[in-house]
Amino acid sequence: MKLGFVSDSLGGMTFDGLLDSAVRLGVSGVEVNTGGWSTAPHFDLKTMKASADARRAFTRAFETRGLEIIALNANGNPLHPTQPEQGECLKDTIRIAGEMGIKTVCSMSGLPAGRNGDLMPNWVVSSCPPETQEILRYQWEEKLLPFWTEIVVLAIDCGVERIALELHGNQCVYNVPSLLKLRAALGPIVGANLDPSHLFWMGADPLVAAEALGEAVYHVHAKDTMLNAPVQATTSLLENGSLMDVPARSWSYITLGFGHGEEWWRQFCYRLKMAGYDGWLSIEHEDVLLNSLEGLEKSVALLKGVMPVAPSDFKPQAI
Repeated sequence: MKLGFVSDSLGGMTFDGLLDSAVRLGVSGVEVNTGGWSTAPHFDLKTMKASADARRAFTRAFETRGLEIIALNANGNPLHPTQPEQGECLKDTIRIAGEMGIKTVCSMSGLPAGRNGDLMPNWVVSSCPPETQEILRYQWEEKLLPFWTEIVVLAIDCGVERIALELHGNQCVYNVPSLLKLRAALGPIVGANLDPSHLFWMGADPLVAAEALGEAVYHVHAKDTMLNAPVQATTSLLENGSLMDVPARSWSYITLGFGHGEEWWRQFCYRLKMAGYDGWLSIEHEDVLLNSLEGLEKSVALLKGVMPVAPSDFKPQAI
């Protein structure tokens, strides 16, 4: 496996400062945010789309430091009913990835409105009342599948080999069954960006998810979640309070090791290995209480101690 981090983890740094920090931290690459919910402070999508010189200079900045571009990440809602620019961001990201020879693009699946004419996305999380089933039918059959059929064709045309969809709340694809359902409809270009932090707060088990996804794991975000049991006891894990108010929330994103200890992350890496995954662990720092650079340092140190790096060389003796 290889270790890196998401560029927005150091969103307050300059581009050169970001890459120099990556070298100092001893990671092998950086996953680059391109837009969507991100302001993409290190990647000007419009310039990159228009200028081959800009793309070459961007790539060269990584190469001269011995770093890799892990993937491009358009992490917005590409099916937002009133913000078509989010879908266009994903399409442009795929086109640019193709031009730069980057084979993996990370994204959300998207979440449309609940019916034609509605203005806001609608996430269905229960089967009652019965109109939820009509919402799901509309979202999948009339919005999600047509959009992603087009995206898969675009990715193939551009030479992008893997689209890694983050299993994220408020998206049509948010768990193992919904990812596998979309993958079955579209083919193997679509896989999972397995981020355990989201599965924690939705009540799933990332260790079991890794095994269930198997070869469909295309990317991994290393991010932890603290489950705040005293608050959870009265509010549940269905939390809509401010992300900045950690004490009041039933769960919060947190630096690796502060929510789940080293032993859990050791098991996670091993379960990924058992499932056949030998790719990137890309740290995504979103802890609002810890300094971002300090949080990355602690996360890198933890993962370096638990992630497998060298290939297996065990062979049974001839006895």
